[in-house]
Amino acid sequence: MDAHRSIRAQVQTFDSWVERADEQVAGRFRAALGGAGQGNVLDVACGPGVVTAAIAAGAASVTAFDATEPMLEKARARCAKAGLVNINFRCGDAENLPFEDAQFDGVVTRLAVHHFADPQRAFNEMFRVLHRGGTAVVVDVVSSEDANESSLQNAIESLRDPSHVRMLPASELDACLVGARFQVIENTTWDKKREFEEWMGIVNDPARAEPLRTIVRALAEAGRTAGMGLSIQSGKIVFFHRWRLVQAIRPLAH
Repeated sequence: MDAHRSIRAQVQTFDSWVERADEQVAGRFRAALGGAGQGNVLDVACGPGVVTAAIAAGAASVTAFDATEPMLEKARARCAKAGLVNINFRCGDAENLPFEDAQFDGVVTRLAVHHFADPQRAFNEMFRVLHRGGTAVVVDVVSSEDANESSLQNAIESLRDPSHVRMLPASELDACLVGARFQVIENTTWDKKREFEEWMGIVNDPARAEPLRTIVRALAEAGRTAGMGLSIQSGKIVFFHRWRLVQAIRPLAH
């Protein structure tokens, strides 16, 4: 499968999965944004537009921003189907946002930080484009605080999806936000159970599935959990993804 077809195939399966990944996505983001959600909001690495569509109804405007046109196509289709007309779509790099300083009341990103080559730079950019007193809401999957387990999980994730860069431990995710001068207000963590076949099916690349299946089964049988509860249950390879939501503000003094 050539690179272009591979991206298209993965976009399609990801679009189908991501809406079901968290049934509470709309409520989580609306609650965490608070009053900022009624203003102009930027959705960084918006993907197929699940969060964009969820928050647009209550916002003055939403800018859906992503690095790939195929994802933006899905976002446009989802928002058009919902009858949403207050959304702008832009393509570009999350680590070099093409927006003015203090342009937005709120900034959100979901399931994207582990794809950023330089998460700190991305958070610095989110801080820059947020006005003073504005709110940022970051949701991503996080790895173990144990460095060896974190490295093992990230190796597994990278073998599955070459666009994966690094899943941060929760403490490092929070520290990146603080390093960007955000004030962290609240964080929440929850686990979501996964099965290997369902998880592997999202990338829609059978050629990668068989060798990775062999590796993770061997790890599970050897008692290596990779910090994500990797195990064999009823003959199936199972694990969990740990999700984290961080609500932060740009202080009035900065």
